[in-house]
Order: sequence, then C-alpha cells, then structure tokens
Amino acid sequence: MSDSPFSRAFPRRTALRTMAVAAVAVPVALGSPANAAPWSPKAAPLWHPVPSTDGLNAFEGVEADRGHLHPARKYVYAEGGDHYRFNIWRDDRDTTGGGDRQRTEVKGMVQNGAALKMHDGETWTIAYDMYMPSTLHGTSKFTHIFQTKTPSTNAGPWVTLDLTRSGGKEFISARAYANAGSPSIASTELAPLRDKWVSVQWTLTIGAKGTAAFLIRNGAGSGAPIAAQGSLTKVNIPDQGDYVRPKWGIYRSVQSAASDIVDTYLLFRNYTASRK
Repeated sequence: MSDSPFSRAFPRRTALRTMAVAAVAVPVALGSPANAAPWSPKAAPLWHPVPSTDGLNAFEGVEADRGHLHPARKYVYAEGGDHYRFNIWRDDRDTTGGGDRQRTEVKGMVQNGAALKMHDGETWTIAYDMYMPSTLHGTSKFTHIFQTKTPSTNAGPWVTLDLTRSGGKEFISARAYANAGSPSIASTELAPLRDKWVSVQWTLTIGAKGTAAFLIRNGAGSGAPIAAQGSLTKVNIPDQGDYVRPKWGIYRSVQSAASDIVDTYLLFRNYTASRK
C-alpha cells in the first residue's frame, strides 16, 4: 500500500493471539471489530470459503483499479486469517461511467476451483457477516455493497444492497433494483449497524419473476436481534440463458457530496451459499 495518510490510517492487522485468547488483535487506529461467533444457514453450504487458505480463489475475479492508476494500492485481500478486506480511496475511478464512479468488488462464488452458478428456477441462500466502519457513508447517488448481475450480458444489477442518504439520515436498503421504481425489500437506519460485525442473509429464487428475501441482524450470529427483514415476489433476477452471480464490495458514484466520498473500507467473513 502506498505511503499516504490513508495507508497509515489503515495498518495491517496484528498476528493472531495464542492459547485461550484465540482472537484477532486489532489496532485502535483501524477501528476494526472484535470477533464474534460465526453464523451460517442451516443447509449444508455449497460455498464456504476460508480466507486464510482460499484467499481470492474464493471468487471468480476482482474488479478494482481496472485502469491501473494506482498500482501500489492494495484493494482486496484476506486479512487476519478470518475475513476479507476491501479498500477504496476517494480518488479511485473505474473505467466505466466516464469517470463518475469507483469500484472495489469481487464477483462470483468459487468452491474447489469450480464456479457456482445460480440459474432460473433455483433458490439460493447466501449468508455472510459484514463490518461497516463509520467512514463508509450512505450517499445521495448510488452506493452498492452487494449486487447481482448476469455475466454474459452484463445485465443488472438485479437485486442490490445499498447505502443511501435522505437529508441527515443514512440508510441500508435491500432493493429489487431492476424492478420498476427499484422497490425496497427491507430497509433500516445505517448508524446502529456501523463499527460492528452484523449478519446478513439473502434468499433468492432466480428468474424473471423470482423472489427475494433479506434479513440483517444488529450484531453477528443467529441470536443477534433482527434490524430489518422483508421479502418481495415478482422480482426480476433472470439468468438470461447464462447465470446470475453475486458481487460484494464498494461500488459508488462520486457525484454524491464530497463529504460522503472518503477513503474507507468494508470487511466480510463467514461467507456461505446453499441451494435448495
């Protein structure tokens, strides 16, 4: 990582503590979280990557700094042995959109070298823990931290998880983004969910008239209180003769207020995916 104020504010995580402690030591400057109990869907998962051993091989690819403007920066990597870290800088720009957006994302799900593909008629449950720091803001323009697309046509996003702003309040909202009006599946205020691990679960039935259910907990683990949940039918999530794949990370417009487009990061752990 380059020697910038941002890189110095985000030092590498210290080594794992040993014996009974069995937790990741976290520098205060990072504002990074303490560990919490893992949580996953009840069904035996088809996808269950381990960051320390699978690394970025858990995904089909990484989309970050595709214009190679900042080769010294480290965008996506396994950190601390148990989670993935996604960094983004305010001056990053993606190669799409004519310079109006930035992207640090991974795409797809890979287990044992094979990509898992979501097809029309299938129902998938995707779960993970997520850590959103206070520097990751809701915005007046789009900020997706999860989206689903069809690779061969680059169509979508179909269903998204968005960080939004309405005046002085910020929200996290699961949306049927490709449906008319991009209706909300579930939404809640963002502030109570920051600076801690929270658990997320999606249940998606793929198809042009599919279904989408979303649940987010105010904390990690199945015992944490539910912050928001909801479901919609007739949700547009088609494979278009190919397949649907999820994407995680930070994909946002830079046309929002400059005070909301700041150097930040996002953490994920305990990814699982199951098919009914």
